[in-house]
Amino acid sequence: MKKIHIFGAAGSGTSTLGESLSNELRYSHLDTDNYFWLNKFTDQREVENRKKMLKEDLSKYERSILSGALCGWGDCFKSYFDLVIFLWIPQNIRMERLQQREFHRYGKEILAGGSKHEQYMEFMDWASLYDHGGMEVRSRILHESWMDDLTCPVLRIEGDHTVQERVKITLEYLEQMSFRK
Repeated sequence: MKKIHIFGAAGSGTSTLGESLSNELRYSHLDTDNYFWLNKFTDQREVENRKKMLKEDLSKYERSILSGALCGWGDCFKSYFDLVIFLWIPQNIRMERLQQREFHRYGKEILAGGSKHEQYMEFMDWASLYDHGGMEVRSRILHESWMDDLTCPVLRIEGDHTVQERVKITLEYLEQMSFRK
């Protein structure tokens, strides 16, 4: 089986890279948000249901790319992956991307007085903790710890790269590793 997992901070581009790579490699693209959320960004799905759904899909799709974080609730899936890709970009760039993404999603509703303003502010506060937070939040230190006991290779793509550059880096890595054979 050929399984790739891409993860990093919110706004680091895991879903975008996952989608692009799945098109390039003709793999199925799965995203942890579809398992984590019952109603996107408001109601979380029960952990056991997430695990069951993800396990079914990972079993169903021989070649798949899973984007998004699994830390904590999905630790049992570590052994499923043949490659893990860790993405990191500087916080100022990542936070700007998140602001743009949220405005694109919700428009003026994220501004003061809007119906999504409080949710937006909480999300941005949470996302800002990534580079400096501890093990209690989705943070770089948590992600580094999560990677410590992986048995598969880890490809680190760090810095502000375009999607095309990230795809190229990944494809070159896969070629070197004879992963695509």
